[in-house]
Amino acid sequence: MASSSSLLCLSLLSLLLSNFCFAQIQQVPLGIQSGQRQRQKQQRWQTRCQFERLNARQPNRRVESEAGVSEYWDIQGQEDDELQCAGVEVARHTIQQRGLLLPSFLNAPIIFYVLQGMHAFIIYSRGIHGAVIPGCPETFERGSSQQYRGYLSEESGEQHQKVREIQAGDIVALPAGVASWVYNNGGSPLVLITFVDVGNQANQLDQFTRRFHLGGNPQREQRSEQQVRVQRQSRREERSLLRRQNPNGNIFSGFDVRLLAESFKIDTELASRLQNRDDRRERIVRVREDLRIITPARIEEEERRRYGGYEGSYGEHYNGLEETFCTLRLRHNIDRPSQADIFNPRGGRVTTVNSFNLPILRFLQLTAKRAVLYKNALLAPHYSPNSHNVLYVTRGSGRVQVSDDYGRNVFDGELQEGQVFVVPQNHAVVEQASSRGFEWITVKTNENVINQPLAGRISAIRAMPEDVLANAFRISREQARRLKYNRDEVSVFTPSSQQGGWE
Repeated sequence: MASSSSLLCLSLLSLLLSNFCFAQIQQVPLGIQSGQRQRQKQQRWQTRCQFERLNARQPNRRVESEAGVSEYWDIQGQEDDELQCAGVEVARHTIQQRGLLLPSFLNAPIIFYVLQGMHAFIIYSRGIHGAVIPGCPETFERGSSQQYRGYLSEESGEQHQKVREIQAGDIVALPAGVASWVYNNGGSPLVLITFVDVGNQANQLDQFTRRFHLGGNPQREQRSEQQVRVQRQSRREERSLLRRQNPNGNIFSGFDVRLLAESFKIDTELASRLQNRDDRRERIVRVREDLRIITPARIEEEERRRYGGYEGSYGEHYNGLEETFCTLRLRHNIDRPSQADIFNPRGGRVTTVNSFNLPILRFLQLTAKRAVLYKNALLAPHYSPNSHNVLYVTRGSGRVQVSDDYGRNVFDGELQEGQVFVVPQNHAVVEQASSRGFEWITVKTNENVINQPLAGRISAIRAMPEDVLANAFRISREQARRLKYNRDEVSVFTPSSQQGGWE
């Protein structure tokens, strides 16, 4: 009897340990397993990539709304399409004053960057961003007769999830399926540059950006998206099927009005309004009166006074352990010079935001980089061994050269403000600013990107023995020594006196 009891206890213990181990394995996806799945998913697309010649791109699709404009750099589906190989689509939304970018969610993670004002005399762009995280409670609430955002109301029971103030220089990261909206409460147009990682393992649909709208009636945008998809389809039956499908508006348009009324416990007239069938305002609508949103005004004022209105700036440190999924920080200002990882007072600066200083990027498996080069400054030749790089030029212009695995020059030209450019994994690239300077934002398809300079104090060349360099390049040891040590800066280089700038 005792042996039977011991055997039963041992069996139960084994079962418990196996379940515990299985649970631990199930939680790994944000680390090793998710990286393996992402590599496997992207491998199907990488086999088609051909980088004979890279191209600087302008947007190929534009949709005007009541209170703004949306422009898109779509994946074209061709073998030489760099955006397809990187698995990233880019868009630019210009939201006018009192413009509201209506709520929607996507099938893939997204990072957007808040661009500075459109004109040189505009120095401050700001807005309000809301994100609805599935399964998380409404933590902002008020009772009756309370004052909020300058308004006094007798209504009670208002609740919603946390909203965030955004300003020029902020990046905001959102997982797939998180519904979000943006409102421009500033005095100048609010410009958002969005990067959608359709190649991410979170996307289980297809290699399209699919926007699921929670409001409005964006039919012109949906028709233009449909045209892009038709052009990318190779089989006749798929083209025919897409042609027969007519855009129908937001996601509520696909439901019966009576079921909607029953679901929300409202009358059918109000339920029909959810479908917005007669709405012609598209994605960005104009708000007639200021939005009434619950925000802790005193806390915001204190944050602005102490930290400049920025989560986690001076004196605040985050290690990720204090954050739950519902309270993860979504925003980080990447423009602050004090946050730069590399700074040269005569050359410029580089700032990186990854999973260490914005932990949600560990879930998204993405990294953002901000580069600012002063007049004629140079960013050392470098490559990224574990990511593609999709960059958007935010200001100025610069000369860019890219070299591939055969040592061929696959791009040599000028990148200008407003253009998108892709540097594929392991391709070596060098950037030099023009006399106007050169600034850009880059999204990289890995949560912790490795960047390997080829010149400078931390370069691959400097890490090699002199004799290896002398024999590799058929030069003397003295020449090899100069090759290693003449440039002592890290990666942002001051232009040398004997070399003029590039216009």
